[in-house]
Amino acid sequence: MKIAIAQINPIIGDFEYNKEKIFQYAETAIENSCDLVIFTELILSGYPPRDLLEKKDFVDAYQHYLDLLIEKIRGIGVVCGFVKPNPEPEGNSWLNTAVLFEDGRIIHECYKRLLPTYDIFDETRYFEPGQKTETFFYKGKTVGLTICEDIWNDKNFFKRPIYHTDPLPMLVQQGADLIINISASPYQLGKRNFKWDMLSSIAKKYRVPLVYANQVGGNDSVLFDGLSVVFDKEGKLTAQAKDFQEDLLIFDLDQMESAHHYSGVFHPISKTDLESLYKALIMGTRDYVTKCGFSKVVIGSSGGIDSALTACIAVDALGKDNVSTVFMPSRYTDVANFTDTRQLAENLGVSYVCVPIDKIFDTFLENLSPIFKNEDPGITEENIQARIRGIILMAFSNEFHSLVLSTGNKSELAVGYCTLYGDMSGGLAVISDVPKTKVYELSEFINRHKEIIPVNILKKAPSAELKPNQTDQDDLPPYEILDPILKAHIEQAMGVEDLVKMGFDRMIVEDVVQRVARNEYKRYQAAPGLRVTSKAFGYGRRYPLAQRFRFKK
Repeated sequence: MKIAIAQINPIIGDFEYNKEKIFQYAETAIENSCDLVIFTELILSGYPPRDLLEKKDFVDAYQHYLDLLIEKIRGIGVVCGFVKPNPEPEGNSWLNTAVLFEDGRIIHECYKRLLPTYDIFDETRYFEPGQKTETFFYKGKTVGLTICEDIWNDKNFFKRPIYHTDPLPMLVQQGADLIINISASPYQLGKRNFKWDMLSSIAKKYRVPLVYANQVGGNDSVLFDGLSVVFDKEGKLTAQAKDFQEDLLIFDLDQMESAHHYSGVFHPISKTDLESLYKALIMGTRDYVTKCGFSKVVIGSSGGIDSALTACIAVDALGKDNVSTVFMPSRYTDVANFTDTRQLAENLGVSYVCVPIDKIFDTFLENLSPIFKNEDPGITEENIQARIRGIILMAFSNEFHSLVLSTGNKSELAVGYCTLYGDMSGGLAVISDVPKTKVYELSEFINRHKEIIPVNILKKAPSAELKPNQTDQDDLPPYEILDPILKAHIEQAMGVEDLVKMGFDRMIVEDVVQRVARNEYKRYQAAPGLRVTSKAFGYGRRYPLAQRFRFKK
């Protein structure tokens, strides 16, 4: 059996666009004499559709477009995901469904049994879990068709499986000699090897080939890397699609099973985690901007490394003609930043505008000082400068129909080293899930062949430049200390005592943990960010704003 995995980038809710993509890839599979083409989970709408599933006409559209696919696609079997109404009188209204159809008729349907509710997932909000696990016979194979999470519960691989049911052994007991899994499995840094180890372990354990089709593209904060793969019954990787771009992966199952030395089909992918992270940010930026109806972006260029990295990502995502940078110096701006921001813009080939803010700032001070009666400038005056810059960037956004990309990193956002309605202003927070130390690594990666980011930007001490001679480390621990604390606290939920046992200074740990809790309200109002770690700020992390939990032994 010759099989194609169609790894496409859907637009949430654009059924017409997604249908045409499916037609296009199915036709290419037919032209390549494939017997079966496999699309991904909920491909007709894109994943995750979230509360669009509460609209009846949305689910009606699902059925309408599925009927069109079944009617129009001939000469090949098609596996794809869709939403089906639950026929039972009780339970949630919908079923997360995978269907195989061919030449106008449905051959098999199955319903997702394991519905994740952790992190970004909330599937029991919408779906009723499937109750049956059944194989079917197709082109000489007994096939087990599964949907994403259905293969993520192997008790021998996971220390603590979270579901009581495991569909895989049930399928194998029914004689499955091919497992197909259609997925929308989000990207996170370092996940690839873990996932491949899991898939390999399943194939080897059950002595059955495993075909894994994964969605690609960015949908809001959630990024999907594609990387569809095939493992043979020995657990050997035998086919691999591209990462972070659409692809059609074609392989011959019979050759894979019969050839003693099957060479496999391997499309190019990222060589390192750092490269995959950069590609994820490019894809996520491109997809968010364009799927929201924009083509151009504007960035506040400060002369610092965060805005420089954001500008590089934007150029690689959208092209230099669609990126504008605005430099907004004040009396506290380092003179070197006048040169560095212009040099960065020239290196990238993007638009550059200088808009000084001192006169605007003076007007604020003149009008507010009789009321505030502050002899010495403090945090209020610092925040006013940041908010002036935010207003200027939003003016550029309105005037030129450009989306503002905010430039704050995860370290700053975690501890509240940012200003609401100031440097947090924007439509997308590109690097809000990238720690400061990783910002430097990515910047060095960008400069690996030639100097794109001026070397002076890489070497200077980070600063908000809102008061004389200010640096980040006036108020924060060195990022080499701060970032490991934040990673353990945010991504692994470690408390103060656990962090102290790791060797961190108690006073620093207590201060950092309190800052994270105290600044939840800022993150609640932040622009959506691109999720690239196991726990990003956003709708996958749900903490109360008004709370006073502080635990000390």
